[in-house]
Amino acid sequence: MSPRRRLSPADRRAQLLTVGARLFASHPYADVLMEEVAEQAGVSRALLYRHFPSKQALFAAVYQQAADQLLAGTQLDPDAPLAEQLIQGMDVHLDYFVANRNAVLAANRVLAGDPVIQTIMTNELDALRARLLAVLPLADESAHEAVSDVLKSWLVFVRVLCVDWLTHGTCTRTQLRDVCIGAVLGALRPLLAEDPAPDWPPQESGAAGRGCPPHNT
Repeated sequence: MSPRRRLSPADRRAQLLTVGARLFASHPYADVLMEEVAEQAGVSRALLYRHFPSKQALFAAVYQQAADQLLAGTQLDPDAPLAEQLIQGMDVHLDYFVANRNAVLAANRVLAGDPVIQTIMTNELDALRARLLAVLPLADESAHEAVSDVLKSWLVFVRVLCVDWLTHGTCTRTQLRDVCIGAVLGALRPLLAEDPAPDWPPQESGAAGRGCPPHNT
């Protein structure tokens, strides 16, 4: 173990989260040991456990930090074309999913029944849904509930599809993104006052309408 550096409690927690995030990203959840986290952080196991009483608690803190960063990186501007906003938001999330495949699979598979992890996911999806509702051209207030329900179902669909893609890689990243965007635009068009993305799908790409062909990673 390297010599321990004296840090404030907040700085030490941030350091432990950084080490934990790196290990959870690079290894399956079962292979990450708290002893290794402590060793790489240069702290005793006792100190690590004072900040995070279990591996599950450490993972939850890492995942909460990631959710906060993903929300901060997802910019929705009502003055920008909706398709561009959806592309930006999907790219932010896919960048994270690809770079942190093991952590995403752990949250959605290994820890799928953990109430803390589920709360983190639900809160992020609710925040994304609220942001999308704020930029969509609703016909009137009566359409709000229907559009909200569509968005809620779509966000769950995207999460499930992305997890399956990380596991099986049955289409390209661009195809995956365009399938997700095409799905929500197709579902929303009958409910909105105007077409939210009249130029979608792009003429040069039929991926949104074709789906994900097998074995094309």
